Amino acid sequence: MSLAVAAYLARYKGLSRYHIDAELRLFLTWCTDRDLDPFGVRRADVERYVRWLQEARRYRPSTVCRRLSVVTGFYRTCVIDGVLEHSPAEYVRRPTGPAESPTLGLSHLQFEALLTAARQSSNRFDFALVVMLGLLGLRIFEATAANIGDLGDEHGHRVLRVCGKGGKVVLVPLPPAVGRAIDQAVGSRFAGPILLNTRGRRMDRHAATRRLKHLAMVCGMRLPPLHPHMLRHTYVTTMLDAGVSLRDVQIAARHADPRTTMRYDRARKNLDRHPNYVLAAYMAAGT
Repeated sequence: MSLAVAAYLARYKGLSRYHIDAELRLFLTWCTDRDLDPFGVRRADVERYVRWLQEARRYRPSTVCRRLSVVTGFYRTCVIDGVLEHSPAEYVRRPTGPAESPTLGLSHLQFEALLTAARQSSNRFDFALVVMLGLLGLRIFEATAANIGDLGDEHGHRVLRVCGKGGKVVLVPLPPAVGRAIDQAVGSRFAGPILLNTRGRRMDRHAATRRLKHLAMVCGMRLPPLHPHMLRHTYVTTMLDAGVSLRDVQIAARHADPRTTMRYDRARKNLDRHPNYVLAAYMAAGT
């Protein structure tokens, strides 16, 4: 069993490997608690696991799908390696999730209020944290892992070298306001993390969440409970609201599938943006 798990996890690295390991362990522990051999389970057993995630753990459909995909990937790897002849998870039904993301981003006015509160904060890392998440669209692990040495210039643009999912490295251009916020956070330092916590050490996701909740309390506007991913969500929805094309937003957000970006588009049902109007205006001379 340990060899099969290691072979599956070897396909991943970094934080992806850490999270997939944790989610696979959940399934293996579930099997152990029910005296099931993971190599002897049937499709019905995997269906029971899905039902357990839904009813006992009360996970959202998106979470259930993610955890089921880990199980499916594990058994697919076992078939490839000759450990099993058939995957018991091959025909397991996935729960259907909502067409829109359940996470709500901030509105334009809410985001402006948060930016103002972060800019005026006595903690010089608050503004850099908010703009890196909300104006660059970085994932929280990307923002907290960013180092001063990752700043540079490329073809006349100031950029930040970001190591994203799967170890993919991209150069993210820094608008002037973002560059100034990062410079304020860096100060006179020449090395080390860009974002520091109150103890002068590298900020982690928990410290970042605490800072965002503090800013939400002092910004002067009622905000929903803030967490780092909400600002990445705001990054996508604000660009879509501003009229940036779906393809460009997908590239900026580094989504592998455009359907992921579409789930963020809370205004896609707005009839003012219906393509019928674009077509009619384009063909105005003939109508």
